[in-house]
Amino acid sequence: MTTKAFQDYYPENVSHCYGCGRLNERGLRIRTYWEGEESVTRFRPRPEHTAIPGYVYGGLLASLVDCHGTGTAAAAMYQKDGRSMDSLPAYRFVTASLHVDYLAPTPLDTELEIRGRVKEIKGRRVVVEATVSANGKITVRGEVVAVQMPESFSAGS
Repeated sequence: MTTKAFQDYYPENVSHCYGCGRLNERGLRIRTYWEGEESVTRFRPRPEHTAIPGYVYGGLLASLVDCHGTGTAAAAMYQKDGRSMDSLPAYRFVTASLHVDYLAPTPLDTELEIRGRVKEIKGRRVVVEATVSANGKITVRGEVVAVQMPESFSAGS
């Protein structure tokens, strides 16, 4: 893919997140893109993401929903304001609330697809609904309430 992922636009001072930070060498480094009106991340779990043999650890699945949701929130806010994702000031979101429902065991040995839809944008708050699918079957549903990150976060205070 030649298109940049949402996470490629994050300023360096906020690109260290374990789930989505491109500068975190040991992190998941998820990459999210628009596909029509939905955001999409594809991710292949590693052996260390095991819950029980053959299945993905639930905390990883929650992390995928979380970081996919905050990335989608940022991209949606740029769209709403008619701005390109490389314009300043940068939009960066953090999680205010995360709800995850585990619908079925998620197999470890396949690529996962995380899809998101913006449910609501209100002020500095964006609500994103997300699903995780494995082999075409939805195994997780989640909702992320993301809020625009305060400037003080990026300053390290």
